[in-house]
Amino acid sequence: MKKVYSSAEKALEGLLHDGMFIAAGGFGLCGIPELTLQAIKEAGTKDLTFASNNAGVDDFGIGILLQTKQVKKMISSYVGENAEFMRQYLSGELELEFNPQGTLAERMRAGGAGIPGFYTKTGVGTVIAEGKDHREFNGETFILEEGIFADLAIVKAWKADETGNLVFRKTARNFNQPAATCGKICIAEVEEIVPTGSLDPDSIHLPGIYVHRIVQGDHEKRIEQRTTRKREEA
Repeated sequence: MKKVYSSAEKALEGLLHDGMFIAAGGFGLCGIPELTLQAIKEAGTKDLTFASNNAGVDDFGIGILLQTKQVKKMISSYVGENAEFMRQYLSGELELEFNPQGTLAERMRAGGAGIPGFYTKTGVGTVIAEGKDHREFNGETFILEEGIFADLAIVKAWKADETGNLVFRKTARNFNQPAATCGKICIAEVEEIVPTGSLDPDSIHLPGIYVHRIVQGDHEKRIEQRTTRKREEA
């Protein structure tokens, strides 16, 4: 089965439709599937629901789809640094479902494992818990969170082999790994594709069984924050 495609546009062929649910990897501006997001923008697919740790910034990441009003709902943990997101949310144009980061990652992982729901203490007693089932275990209250089952997962990895085994680099591993597992179809964009068998099995972060289509390309790799410290004199 061929998994390597020549472009993000080719990899998306036959998959996009209005109103679909997409799980996207990335942590801040690190490890964002930027090529696939650009291809979705150019396809004009609308009324999208995204499960993603964040909504990017105004001109990068999911932010480019907010600019064109292709996103109907965000399921996210952090939505700062995006003026268009704020404008659409406050005006009622955009739905928002807040999730604590650990809960969102576990919802993706649960969906990938075929688990429909789980109970967690995170969010008990806050607006996060409103309308959710509450249960007591060992005298403590937990709330029910549902697993995420997306139509499509889009992720960014460092390396892949031709069968779809993926290796992530550092912070890019956050959310990309669970997001990849919870979609009916997963597209992985990567910096490098290596021959099958050349990756050390102990270094593979995601088995190729989860990955259906692979795209190699050049990535912008923005840095979200940079801090500097004055060098101490000897």
